[in-house]
Amino acid sequence: MGHNELEGLSSFHLDVIRETVNIGAGNAATALSQLLGSVVTMDVPKAELVSIYELAGHYTSPTKIVSAVYLRFEGEFSGNMLWIMSDDIAKELVRMLITKDFGNLSQDQMDEIADSLLVEVGNIVLSSFLNAISAMINCPLPVTVPAIAHDMLGAILDLLAAYYGMVGEVAIISETQLRVAGNESPLSGHVMLLPDPQCLSVLLSKLGVL
Repeated sequence: MGHNELEGLSSFHLDVIRETVNIGAGNAATALSQLLGSVVTMDVPKAELVSIYELAGHYTSPTKIVSAVYLRFEGEFSGNMLWIMSDDIAKELVRMLITKDFGNLSQDQMDEIADSLLVEVGNIVLSSFLNAISAMINCPLPVTVPAIAHDMLGAILDLLAAYYGMVGEVAIISETQLRVAGNESPLSGHVMLLPDPQCLSVLLSKLGVL
């Protein structure tokens, strides 16, 4: 697909990617339901392909601080994956997890374990999405240990590019609405799949649509 991978994609290709993402969201909701002991649904209102250069402004205000759990996956299809939420929503998710598992803790105690809880949940969400892709393309996609960062989205993407030495031209972005039974407002976030250069073509050919 070369430099401009976005131009060669039809709505049919996008539909196949969306379907894969929806299966991933279903997997994630099931896994989180088990973790939280409550019914969780995860809606993916839309999945789209965006140029990597437009990401930071396209999805959040460029200066807004977000919490991002990220990991790298290898295999015939390789890249990086992130689950991104605003810091406020990440705090709300932590509060729900802590209340369930530990009862009432002080703010200091909550802050101490917040990141490890977010990484655990992020790992479940990202692994669920990757497992769906892995099953559909019939290829194992081994992952690195997930990590977490709190920063502006642009800075996190720069960190990934510096850390892993490569980021492709495009990102598959899915908005996610996480609904937990008993909580009125959904927790919104985004799952971002950043295929390595040329790897979007690999994904589509393995899905049988290229």
